[in-house]
Amino acid sequence: MDQAHQRAIAVIAHIDHGKSTLSDRLLQLTGTVGAREMRAQYLDRMDLERERGITIKAAAVRMSYLAADGATYQINLIDTPGHVDFSYEVSRSLAACDGVLLLVDAAQGIEAQTLTNLYLAVDAGLEVIPILNKIDLPAAQPDKYAAEMAALIGCDESDVHRISAKTGEGVPELLEAIVARVPPPTGNPEAPLRALVFDSIYDTYRGVIAYMRVIDGRIRLSDPIRFMATGVEVDADEIGVMAPHLEPVPMLDTGEVGYLIAGIKEVRLAKVGDTVTALGAPASHPLPGYREPKPMVYAGIYPVDGDDFPLLRDALDKLKLNDAALVYEPESSTALGFGFRCGFLGLLHMEIVRERLEREFRLALIATAPSVAYEVELTEGATRVVRNPTEMPDGGSIASVHEPYVSAMIVTPSEYVGTVMQLCQGRRGELDEMHYLSPERVEIRYNMPLAEIIFDFFDQLKSQTKGYASLDYEPVGSKASSLVRVDVLLNQQPVDAFSTIVHRDKAYDYGKTMTERLRKLIPRQLFDVPIQAAIGSRIIARETVKAKRKDVLAKCYGGDVTRKRKLLERQKEGKRRMKQIGSVEVPQTAFIEALRLEADGSKP
Repeated sequence: MDQAHQRAIAVIAHIDHGKSTLSDRLLQLTGTVGAREMRAQYLDRMDLERERGITIKAAAVRMSYLAADGATYQINLIDTPGHVDFSYEVSRSLAACDGVLLLVDAAQGIEAQTLTNLYLAVDAGLEVIPILNKIDLPAAQPDKYAAEMAALIGCDESDVHRISAKTGEGVPELLEAIVARVPPPTGNPEAPLRALVFDSIYDTYRGVIAYMRVIDGRIRLSDPIRFMATGVEVDADEIGVMAPHLEPVPMLDTGEVGYLIAGIKEVRLAKVGDTVTALGAPASHPLPGYREPKPMVYAGIYPVDGDDFPLLRDALDKLKLNDAALVYEPESSTALGFGFRCGFLGLLHMEIVRERLEREFRLALIATAPSVAYEVELTEGATRVVRNPTEMPDGGSIASVHEPYVSAMIVTPSEYVGTVMQLCQGRRGELDEMHYLSPERVEIRYNMPLAEIIFDFFDQLKSQTKGYASLDYEPVGSKASSLVRVDVLLNQQPVDAFSTIVHRDKAYDYGKTMTERLRKLIPRQLFDVPIQAAIGSRIIARETVKAKRKDVLAKCYGGDVTRKRKLLERQKEGKRRMKQIGSVEVPQTAFIEALRLEADGSKP
């Protein structure tokens, strides 16, 4: 199809504002999916996405639309994730589009992720079509939020489309606006091939399926091609379009969105953001914006049953085929055995990966408390990256410790400004800027340590603002901080699973919380078990699990008191010797409960 009749758009919004529902209505109205095949969240492929009602993987589809002017237009739609953890997928999807549908819930208004996605679209120079969704809800306030969006984008209130993706109200008019307002692709069909890979999945039988948009030139079946970032050279075994199922075609022209199968067996060789070019007449430079997705959160994942370690390794290998952002390496723990230190894009990404491992591969897992990557400068001049608290050097050899900082953007009703500022400053936040989106809504930016956000910050924010505030964050580098490693010792022996790196001011709170928790969880032994929290050789908190007492006098039916005293002294000596050589048996349930700090917000 000629470029003048092509449109490429993405749907962007905060999580749970109705992106997938709008995509469903567009598929129905254009006849892309028949009534018998139609189901809710049609473009969400995973069961996990349907159960949680969120989009985890971006999905693309081609639709044919007969417009009011009598011409047939080819609309390529990309449904993007809404959660901050997957913002890299959103940015790559926007690079493959010419316009965006900015969706806002008419009952909730503009949220933090809405602003972030809008800024991404504006930076990419895309046409923005503002939309208010869910106008059929009783709590909807379309006039109020239309004025908010118009002021934010700089358009007239009448330009804000008011729709109900659930009932279909206003969606036909939106289709006409897409055709009229979104510009056609501007690539050069005669230039060397440059196609942007904006997503990739793994098929067990066919290998990697790369989703891409042809920016310049064209690609034909069996053409020899090269991935410019990884240098992989292959032949285009199959190319096609998603309509909505994979349909092979002989050629993809400039501006078209489709898929590529080239017999690649590893997703890391077809990375999101890479540029595909022809091997015979290659492009001189790749498309801009490629970068590696960088893990933000690290945690150890261990099998409950040590014999399942090979199964966990195989499961991670298979899962990485569909999730190139997941990184992992083997590690061992004296308390938990053999496992893996995994890197994730965020807490939701970590939760999704763990749930998929347990569900799809039927594994019982223990996940340690999440941590971040610290840069430690040693007194000898070297720099070490520490992802596991047990890797932290001794205090005497450390010159400084740098921790990652993020710019946290919080959108909240104005009556909760004081509450939000108090919460952020309690987490070592530094106020960057604050401005009012409207008289009722405020955007606040804080520079905060990432380690303070990844535990229960979001839960605290929601609870203290009655659920109205929203959060988004992005990395802004690292800063030197006064950080220490807190170790937990059972009977004078350190347990590496409970070690953590915290700010010095909060070390006592963490040590006190953990020792009290373990005192309740560890079963009583035949001797006193001291539970200590320590920074280096200095003990900062202590609890004791009292010994069980065996009644050694039960067999005495009489006799002199010296006989009873002799038995008690022998018991006392035995307990002293047992304390020196005895080992504390900690049940797995105690580890699972103690490491679930973020579940009840007890992480300081």
